[in-house]
Parts: sequence; structure tokens; C-alpha cells
Amino acid sequence: QVQVVESGGGLVQAGGSLKLSCVASGTTSQITAMQWYRQAPGQQRELVATITSTGIKQYTDSVRDRFTISSVTGKNVTDLQMDNLTPEYTADGYCNARARARARSSNFEVYWGQGTQVIAPT
Repeated sequence: QVQVVESGGGLVQAGGSLKLSCVASGTTSQITAMQWYRQAPGQQRELVATITSTGIKQYTDSVRDRFTISSVTGKNVTDLQMDNLTPEYTADGYCNARARARARSSNFEVYWGQGTQVIAPT
């Protein structure tokens, strides 16, 4: 079982920056990747960035030039640095952890945090 908690959201003026943080706890030794998603008002949840336990990073094309995903060495933490925010980036940010269901299992489960709100008003 893994618990995921996001933080760092808030109100930011257009062109400003925020850093979101995601902390995983519980059976963290089984985590293989962590991901950031966004869900804008009235829209479906969309993948933004992924970082694997080996440090491989992936981004969706729409945020590649302004978002940066990173991890904290030795901790089950992933951050999402968001720069040059504009109103269209207003959304709820969600973090998840992809983990083995149990030690040495080939089955995986995805654990979601509660979300953190990012507001970039017009």
C-alpha cells in the first residue's frame, strides 16, 4: 500500500512559476515510477510528465518547454517545476505512484494523491 500527497499549488500570476511536490509513503520500495497529471475544469485528466525509479523522464509535448520533473535523491519525492504559467494552465495537479502490488509481483497498482490546485487567472 502506498500513500501519495501533493503540495505546492496555489495562485500564480500569468508568467509566474510554481513548484509542485509529491511525497509517497508506505511500501515505497515497490515504486517503479511517479507521474504528474493535470485536470483542467471540464476536461479529462491528462498525463504531463513521468519519472521512473531509474531517473528516466518523459513529458507530453504541450509542456516540454516549460515544465521540469525531478526527484529528490534518497527520498520518495518528485517535484514538478512549472515556469511561464498562463491562464490555460489553471488545473488540478495530480501525482501518482506506480508500484508493485507486493514484493516481486508482476502486477502493478497505481496510487493517486488528492490533488493540488493551480490557478493562473486571466
